[in-house]
Amino acid sequence: MTAPPATPRVISTIAEMREAIAAERAAGRTVALTPTLGALHEGHLEHVRRAAELADTRVVSIFLNPTQFTQAADLERYPRTLEADVELLAAEGVDFVFAPSVEEMYPTGPTATVVSAGPVGSTFEGRSRPGHFDAVLTVVAKLLGIVTPDIVTFGQKDAQQLFVVKRMVGDLDFATRVETIPTVREPDGLALSSRNRFLSASERRAARTLSAALEAAVSAGERGIDAALAAAQGALMGEELVDLDYFAIVHPATFRPVDDDYRGPAIAIVAATLGSTRLIDNEPLRIG
Repeated sequence: MTAPPATPRVISTIAEMREAIAAERAAGRTVALTPTLGALHEGHLEHVRRAAELADTRVVSIFLNPTQFTQAADLERYPRTLEADVELLAAEGVDFVFAPSVEEMYPTGPTATVVSAGPVGSTFEGRSRPGHFDAVLTVVAKLLGIVTPDIVTFGQKDAQQLFVVKRMVGDLDFATRVETIPTVREPDGLALSSRNRFLSASERRAARTLSAALEAAVSAGERGIDAALAAAQGALMGEELVDLDYFAIVHPATFRPVDDDYRGPAIAIVAATLGSTRLIDNEPLRIG
């Protein structure tokens, strides 16, 4: 009979997490960290599976970081499912779950020192959520300082977040490598997200339009930027439940919109609100 998977060691304090990592290091083991907000799904599990291929010890942080939510209502409605999350991670053989309280991470309130995402941080998602990326980078920097991982995993689904995290790790010389995890999708193409559970049946059907627009842009990309944008607009047109915030094609090295005559690799990004739920998605493509 196969033995049931061991339950991950759930740690709630910074001191205990550091002590546990010190023991792993003393034993010569490498460490991978997967930072999450909780409410785990199959997309998150792809992170821990990839981490198993890259490191000896896996740590998943579950911390609903209040500073990166620009609306209190959005923070309040975010699902809190720690017990179920730990069960999922146990089935994957994860070693440690770092689940600190807000008071543990911010004992005197939000930090006076903040990592700035720079100009890119105020575009696209940052325009809709001012200060969001500064808060993300600050908490990621804290987690990297606490866990000191050899590898940290971030998903391609949050392309702008991935961009600013990679840049921070490089700019500030963190001794860790960012491993990009491809977007995990539903059979109909919708990117997996903890927010998908808030969609009504009709909104869920309409949400497929976002990935359809990305697919249209990818298919038309060889004909140039105008053709790619027109194809995406055609896919989005007529879906009344989709309140589009932006659809853009950006350069992977700058995350700025590409020029009209650009040729080369790019990323198509989209964000929209369906009802009260905001969704984002993206796809790499080649222009020209």
